[in-house]
Amino acid sequence: MKKGIPYLLVLAMLMLAQPKQASALGGSYQSHDPSTLIKDGSKYWMFTTGNGIYAAYSTNLYQWTSGPKTVFPVGTWPSWINSAVPGFGGNFWAPDCIYMNGKYYMYYACSTFGASVSAIGVATSPTLDQNSSSYVWTDQGKVVSSSASGDINAIDPAVFKNSDGRVWLTYGSWHGGIGIIELDAATGKVKSGATVTRIAGGSGADWEAPYIVKNGSYYYLFANRGTCCNGTSSTYYIVMGRSTSITGPYVDKNGTAMTSGGGTTALSSSGRYIGPGQLGLLSENGSNFVSMHYYDGNDNGNPKLDIANMGFSGGWPFITRDWIAAGQYRVTNKNSGLVWDAWGCTGASGQGIAQGTWANLTCQKWNFTPVGDGYYRITNSLGGLSADVINCGTAAGTLMQLYAWLNNNCQKFKVERLGDGSHVMTPASGSRIVSVAGSSTTAGTRLTLQDFSDCNCQKWLIAAQTTREAVNEPGPLITEARGVYPNPVIKGSEISIGTGSPGQYITTRIFTSDGKLLYSNKQLSANNLRVPAPKQAGIYMIQVEGEGINLRKKLVVE
Repeated sequence: MKKGIPYLLVLAMLMLAQPKQASALGGSYQSHDPSTLIKDGSKYWMFTTGNGIYAAYSTNLYQWTSGPKTVFPVGTWPSWINSAVPGFGGNFWAPDCIYMNGKYYMYYACSTFGASVSAIGVATSPTLDQNSSSYVWTDQGKVVSSSASGDINAIDPAVFKNSDGRVWLTYGSWHGGIGIIELDAATGKVKSGATVTRIAGGSGADWEAPYIVKNGSYYYLFANRGTCCNGTSSTYYIVMGRSTSITGPYVDKNGTAMTSGGGTTALSSSGRYIGPGQLGLLSENGSNFVSMHYYDGNDNGNPKLDIANMGFSGGWPFITRDWIAAGQYRVTNKNSGLVWDAWGCTGASGQGIAQGTWANLTCQKWNFTPVGDGYYRITNSLGGLSADVINCGTAAGTLMQLYAWLNNNCQKFKVERLGDGSHVMTPASGSRIVSVAGSSTTAGTRLTLQDFSDCNCQKWLIAAQTTREAVNEPGPLITEARGVYPNPVIKGSEISIGTGSPGQYITTRIFTSDGKLLYSNKQLSANNLRVPAPKQAGIYMIQVEGEGINLRKKLVVE
């Protein structure tokens, strides 16, 4: 039983939902009761509540496209449903999809608003690719059903395949709570002799949308409490418990059974993300992608897909929209191999952020600080100023710079992980993402905001950095105060090197950007040495070595 507005109105809200400014995911990511995300070939698919079962796909888990077809043609449904669920009108609820036995199994719920007369069916297809000649869903009939108010209501199916090969279906709602039953792994239907076990809720309490995850020796049961389907007035939130047996008993962190009202809150409303629900989990390339819907508080409560991160700590899972832990990172463009660089390496206000050749410079290291709901303040390690969208612009081509922290939306960046492990970053002030325009591979190219195009020039590899990385020779690193200046330097002029080590022999080398030695000199140091700058503008590497000194620094010649 789904409390709140009827599902027909939910579907209308879903289909009208469109991404607006300050969005997270892109494209057609409207969704209510999304299935577990599932991959077929190069595409990820989600299926949602709707007439015929709505489908959308993505090649990266960020940009979503509506599938041209529904699972069942709109206005049609398997004939067995007419007797099992009188009054059914073709609006399927909360589908879930799993791959086994060489084909895809789609579990779907049939019901009418507020009724305990419900059924879960299953259909199969050899592929999810709607352009394939093999794409066809063949209905396999009823799996479970319910009629009396005390029954486990046959809605919200979720399928779990255990490491021992056994397959289980969890389902249920306010009527009777949450149940689990074993399926025949060969047919996808109820195993002969299997009976349903109640594992949470009951007595008309607000429980629905179950899902099981296993980690180590524990099974974790997630479920929704509160009410859905009321837009920004929805009170949905996700609770969890754990058990060493898949059939329970499941208890929360306080040891209270989920059949007795227990359940530790795993995720609730936060900011624009109202009423999170219908959890699913896809593990891909070492990441745990948690799918669910939310009612967008910035878009009239329209239901949309959300993808969050799941980790484990102290024997319990946690769900967060943060993909990056607080710390210092190198940020590398997937296309060019160049890194975020405070261009000019002074850390001064207004300095442009560009892509540059990695030289282990302080101005190439960035501190990520979570500020809530997957957004970050990103500061340069040289000077501590924040990454900033100039004048809070939202137009394509708007540049990035360093600026003092103002705690505004053009200094907060949503970081989202793609299926390949790279990331996209979007300022909270708009919907365009941080990019290298024109797929440039030239050092010094400024970072700008652009519309998402799935180009590698918009994807970033974020790697943790220590405060000091290994260099070719041991010894303390020279400090910035004893470094190389001016930088940038005018071509043909002089570079001053503050060694702070008079009376020591110092070797200075200058290399071109492709590693060719351009200049080398060994001399007895004073407090400051002077060496000639290259005669051609460009990007160079300067190396200063001596007793207690080992410095590598990018040198910009203008």
